[in-house]
Amino acid sequence: MGGQSRKWMILVATIWIQAFTGTNFDFSAYSSDLKSVLGITQVQLNYLAVASDLGKVFGWSSGLALMYFPLWTVLFAAAFMGFVGYGVQWLVITHFISLPYIMVFLCCLLAGLSICWFNTVCFVLCISNFPANRSLALSLTVSFNGVSAALYTLAYNAINPASPELYLLLNALIPLIVSFAAIIPILRQPPFEPLPPDGVRRDSLMFLVLNILAALNGVYLLLFGSNSSDLTSARLLFGGAIVLLIFPLCIPGLVIARNWYHRTIHTSFRLEGSGFILVHPDELELHKGMLAHEANRESYQLLNEDVVQNPVKTVAVEELGDVDESCCTKLITRDQLEGLGIEHSLSLLLRRSDFWLYYVTYFCGGTIGLVYSNNLGQIAQSLGQSSNTTTLVTLYSSFSFFGRLLSATPDYIRAKVYFARTGWLAIALLPTPIALFLLASSGHSSALQAGTALMGLSSGFIFAAAVSITSELFGPNSVGVNHNILITNIPIGSLIYGFLAALVYDSHGFTGIKSVTSESVVCMGRDCYYLTFVWWGCLSLLGLGSSLVLFIRTRRAYQRFEQARISSNIDS
Repeated sequence: MGGQSRKWMILVATIWIQAFTGTNFDFSAYSSDLKSVLGITQVQLNYLAVASDLGKVFGWSSGLALMYFPLWTVLFAAAFMGFVGYGVQWLVITHFISLPYIMVFLCCLLAGLSICWFNTVCFVLCISNFPANRSLALSLTVSFNGVSAALYTLAYNAINPASPELYLLLNALIPLIVSFAAIIPILRQPPFEPLPPDGVRRDSLMFLVLNILAALNGVYLLLFGSNSSDLTSARLLFGGAIVLLIFPLCIPGLVIARNWYHRTIHTSFRLEGSGFILVHPDELELHKGMLAHEANRESYQLLNEDVVQNPVKTVAVEELGDVDESCCTKLITRDQLEGLGIEHSLSLLLRRSDFWLYYVTYFCGGTIGLVYSNNLGQIAQSLGQSSNTTTLVTLYSSFSFFGRLLSATPDYIRAKVYFARTGWLAIALLPTPIALFLLASSGHSSALQAGTALMGLSSGFIFAAAVSITSELFGPNSVGVNHNILITNIPIGSLIYGFLAALVYDSHGFTGIKSVTSESVVCMGRDCYYLTFVWWGCLSLLGLGSSLVLFIRTRRAYQRFEQARISSNIDS
């Protein structure tokens, strides 16, 4: 039973890692200073943001490393890559050293790769320790990755709010320190213990408590994350955020206390039939655990059996009869998934229409949100709101955090309202075009704040839900490879969207109102990003349409899977 408390310690450690390794989200807080020091154009600055995202292209290397090295080695390799990548950039921006542009580019690439390695470590820890509730574990821990920028802003305000380059130093040091703090529970990782059905329900309740605590954390950071009225209050607020992050450690304590109570008091004697019979609780738990393990292991197989036994075909050719198929019918029914959880090899994945619909959805949704956050510093500067940059970074970070938390909603309400996760994905995309067209229509500070909040909410949900969707559509055992293939759209989108934004920015900087400092052009006015917002908004509508088609194509597979799950629960 001690393993149960240790796995919650690992979850808390994973939360800490995720909370302080989303270092790419604070790029906009120091990007203007980095641009000025290097004397580069907006296009060249965009390439540095792309370099950070380009690390995801090499995300497969973390999975390869795990095949040959223990988990803690991969964790510290990620920490030292970030230490070098961000540390060298800090030396450059503070004028300690001078490096050519290409070397700074490589440092950004190394820093981006470290984030991907951290994420892989966290995914493996969640999946291996919470197989029955992996979607809840993943959505919770990934949520904290979105709050990193707000935490770093609090730390920045508590140390020296007049030095934007401090972000780079914090990005280099804090993940390394957190890795040392998390190493003990990771090294003491418990062996796999199958959970009985009531144990799965207890874990779900624990996750609900943790999500409530996480929501409180998000509200705290949203309200106080950018408060820098004075140094003393900033330090108190940062201390409060750390306390909230430490508070989940109470969960392992509750597990230990509950186990002790059931082991020593509640289950000492049990009343069976007409007399007292001494029942050994470990035997009962072992029996239930074996049954639960079989149920968990065969959950996807049950779905496939249901598909085979169900006379209704995925593509209902018999129902169509002699009616000619329209283009829409072919689009919806051609090559549909037969069920959820079917493993897809790389070649099969790339031949799947559903994968490419999913790819376009992510490319025209979450990736636009990420590129928006990378450009947030220049967007605020162009609208004359440079002093509010940290506030906007915190706003984006906090709402991204709430969006990630909301991605767990389907798992909590599925008993009352079941809706395919791809349908939730389509709903999550709605705020993106609304936000972009709002930003294009107004340059007022309230529009900027509302648009930033909507962008963070939408992209946060997509980032957190994507791992579970990839697992469900293309197989849980192949999720490491398949998800890394999916997120190759991030560096591609970062390059294309960022390049488009940079071209518009630089063209208006040279022809309109401009301020030249250290050979870098600073564009001022709404025109700097107007066309960019319009183009991004149109592309996000394409992503929304793609997500709707994906939902229509996959909803039958989700319905059958849910029917099979309910049937297996009734039979057990």
